[in-house]
Amino acid sequence: MTIRTTLAAAAAATMIANSAMAGGFLAAETEVPIVQIAPAPVAAAGSLPGWVIPAVIVAALVGVAVASDDS
Repeated sequence: MTIRTTLAAAAAATMIANSAMAGGFLAAETEVPIVQIAPAPVAAAGSLPGWVIPAVIVAALVGVAVASDDS
């Protein structure tokens, strides 16, 4: 009789615990708001190409070297 009572109590405890866990362990999903990011502003292109300034500097250095009077 004690085994039957123990088994009945274990079965009842299992059913109660099982129905308590019916929802599962996962957290409720929340809806994430969508944030739209504006594109970065594009910088205006310069009026001179990138090689013009170094070419002017080199030409000035060559001009100074040629114009110097070493004789």
